[in-house]
This record gives sequence, structure tokens and C-alpha cells, in this order.
Amino acid sequence: MRLILVGPPGAGKGTQAQRLVEKHGIPQLSTGDMLRAAVAAGTETGIKAKAVMDSGGLVSDEIVNAIVSERLDEPDCAGGFILDGYPRTLAQADSVEAMLGSKDMGLDAVIELRVDDNAMVERVSGRYTCAECGTGYHDTLNKPAKEGVCDKCGSTEFKRRADDNADAMRTRLQAYYKETAPLIGYYYAKGKLKRVEGMAPIDTVTAEIAAVLGNL
Repeated sequence: MRLILVGPPGAGKGTQAQRLVEKHGIPQLSTGDMLRAAVAAGTETGIKAKAVMDSGGLVSDEIVNAIVSERLDEPDCAGGFILDGYPRTLAQADSVEAMLGSKDMGLDAVIELRVDDNAMVERVSGRYTCAECGTGYHDTLNKPAKEGVCDKCGSTEFKRRADDNADAMRTRLQAYYKETAPLIGYYYAKGKLKRVEGMAPIDTVTAEIAAVLGNL
């Protein structure tokens, strides 16, 4: 099962991706994680990426594509994968199509989590995570069972992203609609797009995604 999840920041892509990982046993491929792993491993592409990052530059699509391609060749991707945060642009989408084609692979579905912008600003502005294990919470929508204590690991330390505020969220939404939203039409034209209501409760979204995948 080869999937891409798309939707604006805060739509719940990370949460749903993790549930798919647990259910189907396929890896969630984050470009950030792949870059760090390639740098740590000292691969040829990782060395190039490190040089760019050390100079304060942005890693090029060419380097990211090479790292993604290398990652897809690893054994745990044989049964499928979930691309997280990539592709973000039409140019990257074209690269993914060419990359998968060269490996005799194809996408099974691109799942769009549809959301309401104003509700999304409120959702993101209130979220925070456990500093120890990374479990996500929200001031009103998803509190720990015991206030101030992580449900998963018991830690009492939490953190918030500096850009998880209303103004920063609106800026991120603008960037999403400018750069990433065109992917929706791109994959619709290819017959791969499946839409799910992302503002529903988390378990409902999970069930809707399962129904979509069950009909493939």
C-alpha cells in the first residue's frame, strides 16, 4: 500500500499516518527524518545535504529526491509506505511519479484531509506535545487524562512549537494554498485522489480512511 496524505498544517496527517503505520506495518517516510538519517549515516547524498545545511542553505529538490529514492529501496518499503510532507509542490510531484515509475511502483491513493481554515487556526493554536515521547495534546480538544501528566509515558514536561499560534498558522496556510494545494487537482486528474472530512473526530477520520482503503 503506497500512500500520500495531503492537507494543511494541523489537519491531522501525522496522527492518521501513525495509525496507518500501526495497522498496516508500513513505514511513514518523513523527509526531515530521512535527511537526518542520511546525514548521520554519511551516505553520498547525506554528505551533500549536510554541506548545504551547514552553510545555512535550503536542501535542493534534487538532493531530497535522491534521499527519498534511496529510502524507497530499503526492505521495509517493499510492502508499501506513507509519504509524509512530500511532495509539497507540483515539481516534486512530477519527480515522485518519475521515481516510482523507474522502480515499477505506483501510488495506491492520495488522501486529502479536508478542513475548515478558521477551525484549523483554533486547532493548531492550542496544541502541544509531551517533551519526552512526543505524544500530541490540545488545550481543549485532546487533554491528558490527568492534567499535566502524559497518558503514554507519565512525563510532566510538555512543549509547544513557536509557530503554533494564530498569526503563524495563517501564514502557513497561505503557503500551503500557494505551493501544496495544487497537488489536489494534480492527483484528482490522475484518478488517485480520495477525500476525507478532516474536521471529524480522530477516530471517525481513521474509520473513513479505512473505508477508502478498503474500496481500493
